Amino acid sequence: MSQTSTERLRDYLAQLPPQAQALLMREFERAIERGEDATVANFVLDQLRKVVRGSQEEDEARPRTDDPARLLFHPLEPFLVESNYPVRVGQIRRASLQPVWQWLSRDGAPDATRAFETALAEIRQTGSTASLESAARRFQIAAAEAIVATAAPVQGDDRHRPLARIGSPKVVEDMLSIGAVLRVREAMDALASRIPSQLRNFADAQISSVKSALAVPSLQTPQMLPFALSLIMQRLDAPWQIIRIAIKMAASDDELRVAATPYGVAVTIALHDLSYLAACLRTDIRRGQFDNVGEQLKILHDGVRGLRTELDLRNDSAWGKQLTSIRADISNSLQAEIESVPGRVRRFLRQRADKDIASAPKIDAAEVEETAALIDFVAVCRTYASELAINEVTLRTYSDLQHYVEQSTEGLVQALRGGDAKARAYRQTQAMAAIRFCEILFGHDYASLMRRAVENAGTAERKSTRAS
Repeated sequence: MSQTSTERLRDYLAQLPPQAQALLMREFERAIERGEDATVANFVLDQLRKVVRGSQEEDEARPRTDDPARLLFHPLEPFLVESNYPVRVGQIRRASLQPVWQWLSRDGAPDATRAFETALAEIRQTGSTASLESAARRFQIAAAEAIVATAAPVQGDDRHRPLARIGSPKVVEDMLSIGAVLRVREAMDALASRIPSQLRNFADAQISSVKSALAVPSLQTPQMLPFALSLIMQRLDAPWQIIRIAIKMAASDDELRVAATPYGVAVTIALHDLSYLAACLRTDIRRGQFDNVGEQLKILHDGVRGLRTELDLRNDSAWGKQLTSIRADISNSLQAEIESVPGRVRRFLRQRADKDIASAPKIDAAEVEETAALIDFVAVCRTYASELAINEVTLRTYSDLQHYVEQSTEGLVQALRGGDAKARAYRQTQAMAAIRFCEILFGHDYASLMRRAVENAGTAERKSTRAS
């Protein structure tokens, strides 16, 4: 889409009523969840979110006091997710904020909303932000109380109909979490200030420090503990290590004892995030996007190994079955792609008779690079193969690639010494592709050696032609 068309689309979306914007968001999200073509849906969703939240440039250019919704929901930022993958405890969908804001303004806390907007107008007029924090905190408390009073389940009270008017079931599902985080904002701010910004090696000393920072009653509730753990998890270099808090609290690595503590939710969070990353890996592979595969595989490998070695998991338990499912998902995603690589290599390097070269498929440089990326992908998989249950197929495929590319490169060098000019030109492109593959499989030195061999073969052929 051209920039002009994009701007027209954004202008159109901005003119829609908020309810229509929210409806469009839900419909496109459902289309993506059903597995339909996500290109258009993702594009329109991106534009819708820019309209609802305001573009980043507009946010930076205008004072923060111009956006009361942003000030209200600021404490939620560390926990917001935009993915269509199911959320876990300790996460809130960003798309839920707009319907909740509209409900608060209309029905939930209209007086508090108007009072806050009036306070913001006075702050803008005076130019002093001294009272901004206290005004925002008063509004956050009022909003939290309204949300909890409306969304909290009450025995014998049917609240399905009024909640349905607020938004979709996903919005309703997020409401209690939104209210809970807003209610204990001070405790969350204190936790964030007490833990290091980066936890490189989550060992005993750091675990004890974090344990002390978590010893706040308002953070120990079943509703808030997952958010506190999520905040800590974001500081970890290896997020799966959040399970070490649960193991420390249980004073055991036995999964039954860990699950019996409130901190067992840390294991649930770690497993969910590994499952999400495995789904992202599967999507990237299907789209032929291998730029981040190496990093994804390392995180998955380390996470799976960490859970398997630091927790005594039973194969028939819920956690054990989930980890087995994650490994199987990764293995299935990788195996089919790994097994397809030798066939792609053979298509480029297959030796053909001179008479068949005219009908041979053209060797495209971009396709050669795509295949080279796949060979590199197999090499990366080999590093993490054993833990991800792809050891046999990876080792076999890599060995086959080495043998075939080595034999084919040597054969092409010999073939360059004969044949007509058209055949030699085709084989020259084959040889260049082979050298590119050699660089990944055998290293730069071997590839340089074979490049000189190809050049010498071409020189020898030209000398032979002049001599005759």
